[in-house]
Amino acid sequence: MANILAVGIATIDIINRVSRYPKEDDEVRAVSQTIRRGGNATNTLVVLSQLGHQCAWSGVIIDESDAAIVKNELAEHQIDFNHCKVISQGKLPTSYINVSESTGSRTIVHYRDCPELDFAFFSQLDLNTFHWVHFEGRNVAELKQMLSWLKTHYPHLPCSLEIEKPREGIEQLFSLADVLLFSKPYAISQGFSSAQHFLQSLTKENIMTCSWGEAGAWLKANDKIIHCPAFPPPEVVDTLAAGDTFNAGIISGLAKQLSHQETLEYACRLAGHKCGQDGLTNLTIP
Repeated sequence: MANILAVGIATIDIINRVSRYPKEDDEVRAVSQTIRRGGNATNTLVVLSQLGHQCAWSGVIIDESDAAIVKNELAEHQIDFNHCKVISQGKLPTSYINVSESTGSRTIVHYRDCPELDFAFFSQLDLNTFHWVHFEGRNVAELKQMLSWLKTHYPHLPCSLEIEKPREGIEQLFSLADVLLFSKPYAISQGFSSAQHFLQSLTKENIMTCSWGEAGAWLKANDKIIHCPAFPPPEVVDTLAAGDTFNAGIISGLAKQLSHQETLEYACRLAGHKCGQDGLTNLTIP
């Protein structure tokens, strides 16, 4: 199994489960409320840890009371957070999430008073023990320096980049990562109505994936595009972090040197299974 570092954010997720999503100016009672750690990078690490990989997180931790929620859950999953930058001012990013029981969908309002990890800190990390580095596609200017530095100082260390949202200048990062993990919202923002057509439009030599919900996911490598259907659960319970779970499946499969088809199918099965359960704990494929 691989030793994997992920660079990105951790959040405090306040999750209200409701029977239906409220209309504007409506009031509904929450069926339940959960407060737990979230954030794309750390979600992906929690899944990778359960798949047997050794995991570490590099991001920003603010020395405040809510940090215990993040630290305790990461420790529970044996995720090392000693590669993080600790600061004293600000507030950990907080996501207010409504999960609809009628559809399984989630709607998020996000607040942050926390800086992104900077290149100066990242460049001081010793990455010699790692087999893979995964980046969230955030803070483009700093991330460009990180990816360039990684290629210069650790040229044989593979890295993946998640592109979840359109951000100014993010396209300049595409040639700097070995694996590009695109979301459906990003592809749609670029004017495409299918993952296949979106991937066909890209001429980079990277391995690229694009997930498309119930339609499954596509992977492009060596100018060949393959598809895998979705594996929906008997009942959709919670779609929160399904994309992070899919990304973990892709990283795990490639790190274990599975074939591209095996990797894509495993990631789709894992994401489908996640949608049938609440949260990421005890996430395995039966």
